[in-house]
Amino acid sequence: MSRRVSALIAAAGKGTRLGAPIPKAFVTLRGKTLLERSIQAMVNSGVVDDITVLVSPDMEDYARELLARRGMLDTEVPVRLVHGGGERADSIWCGLQALNDAGVVLIHDAARALTPPGMIARVAREVLAGHHAVIPVLPVADTIKRVAGAVVVDTPDRSTLRAVQTPQGFDLATLKAVNEEFFAGNSDFIPTDDASLMEWAGHAVHTVQGDPMAFKVTTPMDMILAQVITDDAEPTIFEVPSE
Repeated sequence: MSRRVSALIAAAGKGTRLGAPIPKAFVTLRGKTLLERSIQAMVNSGVVDDITVLVSPDMEDYARELLARRGMLDTEVPVRLVHGGGERADSIWCGLQALNDAGVVLIHDAARALTPPGMIARVAREVLAGHHAVIPVLPVADTIKRVAGAVVVDTPDRSTLRAVQTPQGFDLATLKAVNEEFFAGNSDFIPTDDASLMEWAGHAVHTVQGDPMAFKVTTPMDMILAQVITDDAEPTIFEVPSE
């Protein structure tokens, strides 16, 4: 019997660095929001069985109406909405607790809206092959400095560094157990992504080849790049929820 693959799409953040009047996941890129594009990529991967979108409570109605209008709540891959938390780690924990089946979970940022479906499938298949944690990575092009204040401490060997993308794939039962341990304790550790939480718990994290198209739309410059890539000749239009 094949293991179920569930996707969690983080869309509860505000995304203030983009400068949009609405949360970043709902910003439109060439007629589709970043969230819609991320959902469609999961569907097109051919490996995802269900999708859970993590949204802030105040955006739930807006998100539900948007996805219903676009026909995305009635596809071959079920999509549901779950309230996220104050921080990303809180949101992911809320989403994990909403998943009942043991299997594989893919955790993805809605802002990585141009992620190729093939990369999503690549991550999922590595978890299905037996790895408990899998992340897509790219080599680091720039020289990286460690600094203290305004002074350089050292220069890490760039050949050992990788930029990490999403989706990150995990054995669902293992990631649930790690999150339960983390939120039940008094650790000072601050996870920067889900893989770092697995590292904190002592689990090996496997890497696969990432893709430049999986970049994260964070700043206005990122949005311009996304517009160029999608050959969008029109300026970005922000859809503002009605009061």
